[in-house]
Amino acid sequence: MVEALSAAARGVEPLGVPEALCRACVGLLAVSGASVSISGGATVRATWCASDEVAARLAEMQYTLGDGPCQSALEGAAPVLAADLADGADGRRWPMFARQAVELGVRAVFSLPLGVGGSAIGTLDLYRDRPGGLSRRELGVALWARDAVTFAVMNLHARAGGGGPGGEEGVASWVEASEAEHSEVYQAIGIVMVQLDAGPEEALDRMRARAFVEGRTVTEVAREVVARTVRFAPEQDGTNGAGGVDDADGVDGERS
Repeated sequence: MVEALSAAARGVEPLGVPEALCRACVGLLAVSGASVSISGGATVRATWCASDEVAARLAEMQYTLGDGPCQSALEGAAPVLAADLADGADGRRWPMFARQAVELGVRAVFSLPLGVGGSAIGTLDLYRDRPGGLSRRELGVALWARDAVTFAVMNLHARAGGGGPGGEEGVASWVEASEAEHSEVYQAIGIVMVQLDAGPEEALDRMRARAFVEGRTVTEVAREVVARTVRFAPEQDGTNGAGGVDDADGVDGERS
């Protein structure tokens, strides 16, 4: 297992090592796909890499909803293992995420926090297209892979001159360095903060609400915000308080 991870990263540029390790996990474990996300606070998260389109959509889905195994792993800084999203406690824990994940063809998700000392800076997320948990051996392999990805990400941050992981500024610099698409979300949050005269969490909540109502992702809404084709207006008296969804069609921004 160690040799397989070493071989996957051998000869790869530092920026590509997390992705190489992510893809290696699919070969080492009985999983259908994997992704790596980094996070800083409640408002910054970036999908660093994904082994396939389903893994990428699964990561984006959790960011849009603000819920799911990935979010739980970040909040608890501990592995979250959901063996069957279509049945039992796993489906009830994240009902909206579970329903959408199953529709995507995902039945099991395993989220492992990246970081050291009880501080999560991101997650390694694995998924299966069939129900079933990880065996003790598989979990051990997954944790080794998680540690390797953590080292690779923190090594990149050190190369960039960062003092240490954590905080939105630090994660934002990683997003820029990796050219992750979620940098658009970070820019859009700043724009919406100005439009609403609000904090970053409220700005992200409003973007999430619009994305959910329109059946889109936060990244898609963010692109329009950055392109200035969508703007958000402050809530008016008589709003329903549902995350900024405040007009007859359930959409609070307006296209120009």
